[in-house]
Amino acid sequence: MIVMKFGGSSLESASAIEQAASIVKEHLDRKPVVVVSAMGKTTDRLLDAARAAARGNSYSARQHIEAVRRMHFAETRGVLGRRAEPFLRDNISPMFRELHELLVEVSEGRPFTPEVQDQVLSYGERLSSLIVAEAFRHLGIQAAQVDARKVIVTGDQFTHAQPFYWDTYARLRRTVGLLARDRVVVMGGFMGATVGGATTTLGRGGSDLTASLVGAGISADEIQIWTDVDGMLSSDPRVLAGGYRLREISFQEAQEMARCGAKVLQPESVAPALRQRIPIVIRNARRPQVEGTRVVSKVQTAPGVVKCLTSKAGMAVVHLRVKHRGMLSSITDGLADLFAREHIAVDLIQAHERGISFAVQNWPGLAGVLRQVDESVEIAVEEDRAAIWLVGEGIADAASTLARARGVLHITDVRLTSQGSSSLSLGFAIPEADLQAAMQVLHREFFAAPDREVFAVLELAAWRASQPASQVSQLRGTSQTQAAPAR
Repeated sequence: MIVMKFGGSSLESASAIEQAASIVKEHLDRKPVVVVSAMGKTTDRLLDAARAAARGNSYSARQHIEAVRRMHFAETRGVLGRRAEPFLRDNISPMFRELHELLVEVSEGRPFTPEVQDQVLSYGERLSSLIVAEAFRHLGIQAAQVDARKVIVTGDQFTHAQPFYWDTYARLRRTVGLLARDRVVVMGGFMGATVGGATTTLGRGGSDLTASLVGAGISADEIQIWTDVDGMLSSDPRVLAGGYRLREISFQEAQEMARCGAKVLQPESVAPALRQRIPIVIRNARRPQVEGTRVVSKVQTAPGVVKCLTSKAGMAVVHLRVKHRGMLSSITDGLADLFAREHIAVDLIQAHERGISFAVQNWPGLAGVLRQVDESVEIAVEEDRAAIWLVGEGIADAASTLARARGVLHITDVRLTSQGSSSLSLGFAIPEADLQAAMQVLHREFFAAPDREVFAVLELAAWRASQPASQVSQLRGTSQTQAAPAR
């Protein structure tokens, strides 16, 4: 058996659902279990509706819900045709009536608690799983819908509930594992329920976590994450186009990429499957012929290869200088406790003789937090900075990697250099205005002759050959200071 998770962008329309069905049909011999996210931007719209209701603005809440209803009805009709009306009447309309009644209660004074928020947001996956299962049946796939709240057991930390793993695995084996023997099981991601039956959601990466839990519970051979990118790339496509697809990476490398800004996968969400050595494959629902990137427990490539460039914009670099070196240890310990209380992640750290420098995400409250530091400490803050990382197993142990990176980064003012928490990354803080140029020169330096065992080089070459010459020229870049456009 395998698990196939489809994200919201892979289910945003009738044609996208039909495409997902065609992908599932290609894997019927592997007995797939399908985990679905909410369609398109449904979760954001539901949250907007709930917040409007909490402000007492019932009209705005109703408008948001009506937009969600129209979208679901239109796309259901698009995929089901004449069969849509009885299905909408008997299955989908009642759910929108329930949702409307819940938001009316909130607008009339019911407290908008995290528990209520989870109830509202769960409708996205509840709707999509019903619609996708019905669409599959209409398109010739024997399918059964399972309410995830019946099998994913969690604690009561609403909005970011923690799964009860062994209770969940037992329920999955008794239900999903048996049903999947002769039909395709479809279930919503992102949600679960407490032992008492209260609806919960799993927080960021929740649908990936559901897929991982299902895979672990049914002892799947593989978990496929179907999204809108070809896999993990050698460069962040939001900043620099034309990166090479990685064939395979380790869980540790994927975790470091995510920590350093990559958005494709949240490794903590798929940890249950990886603990059981179930491989994760990231694939593109719009280009299913591409093999994607496999995330495995251990890769076979030798250490020291730069696998990826990642970045974060909107950063600030903070320099602390103490009067006496002996104060540094107590100051840094106190600062660590302070940032932990404020949920501030420190991304880069560089110690120097009389102090320490680090990079954090910039936001209006940063100055107030820093005022809580001992008054004897001199503090300087540089705003409008970006962080950029090289990621790959063992790269921080190779002196040549740092030397090569610093050599090409002469085009910008490097304000901070830092090794990650392990040997997996090297990071630099630079002016945000130079981010694209820095990404481009680093990509040229480290990926001029990529290892074809590690990267799908021929695949990108074939894609480039199919593009207009002007676009290929842009992707390759023509100068050190002009980066390729993001796609």
